[in-house]
Amino acid sequence: MDERTDPAAVLRERGFRVTATRMAVLDALDQLPPHVTVEQVEASVRGRIGAVSTQAVYDILRTLHEVGLVRRIEPAGSAALFETRVDDNHHHLVCRDCGVTVDVDCTVGEPPCLTPSSAAGFEVDEAEIIFWGRCPDCVGKRKAQ
Repeated sequence: MDERTDPAAVLRERGFRVTATRMAVLDALDQLPPHVTVEQVEASVRGRIGAVSTQAVYDILRTLHEVGLVRRIEPAGSAALFETRVDDNHHHLVCRDCGVTVDVDCTVGEPPCLTPSSAAGFEVDEAEIIFWGRCPDCVGKRKAQ
């Protein structure tokens, strides 16, 4: 969500009650870096409203994902990451050493932007690619060693 979007209005449009916890989760997602774990969101929410259960944060993020307000990515060997960039079919670069994750724009056309060699009868509507490597900081550290 961007600064012009009213989180309360977004929740109401999707049929949700506006609660302090839901608002705090949306606010946390807006203020934190683009790719965050449940734990990062939970810590931010606690700093805003005090006590909140881990399960409540999981439930809110799952629901926001199901209604298309949040995207969930799951790089192998990492905790699930959540982001609010949901209006396109972009991909990700993940550092093998430190885990930093950055967006990579889709290279061709509209979603799914990639076509499998055989769709096996599926109607493909999304392609998710994760590129793995090392970020510039980790490359520099390796060279220094």
